[in-house]
Amino acid sequence: MERNTRVSVFESDKPAEIQLIKSKLDEAEIANATENNYLTFTTTPTATSLKVMVDLQDEKKAFDVIDAYLQQSENK
Repeated sequence: MERNTRVSVFESDKPAEIQLIKSKLDEAEIANATENNYLTFTTTPTATSLKVMVDLQDEKKAFDVIDAYLQQSENK
């Protein structure tokens, strides 16, 4: 039984931003999932950080997609 290693490629506390990144990865046909993590003690106990996770072999491709999206949104 082979187990895929998943890595975090994007993190945010804004669900809308997470959904945008997930949709960009979906368009690029990169399998992804989100994970909820409570933030560290430096923030309020109710604040959660959302992570977008992909398989390790898709990490570089996912970063390319995310970088292209972030550059495009900065130029608007």
